[in-house]
Amino acid sequence: MIILQESASSQTFSFIPRSYTDGVTYTIKITNETTNKEVYSSTATSFTEVDYYYQHSDTFTLKEDTYYTIEITASSEVIFRDKIFCTNQTVSTYSINNNAYTVNSDDNEFILI
Repeated sequence: MIILQESASSQTFSFIPRSYTDGVTYTIKITNETTNKEVYSSTATSFTEVDYYYQHSDTFTLKEDTYYTIEITASSEVIFRDKIFCTNQTVSTYSINNNAYTVNSDDNEFILI
């Protein structure tokens, strides 16, 4: 799963494609899983190669706490498919209850006989 943020600045994600050829036109599509609407579409003829994987950078218009699917195709062949989760929390301290959960205080006293 790819983790991105709701941001107006450029972000980078890494991926390992099934096949890759320099100079081929690749189509990158991101679709909102809830509404099933395409929120991002772009073409690229190359990706940044890092060791055994590739990277793509761009500005994505994503909403926080939303799941997306990403698909990269070369002509009609799918070379990469994955999920994206958009969150503004840091990944190492991510909590699904961030700022939404409060501890209930109770003063139940039990009497043992």
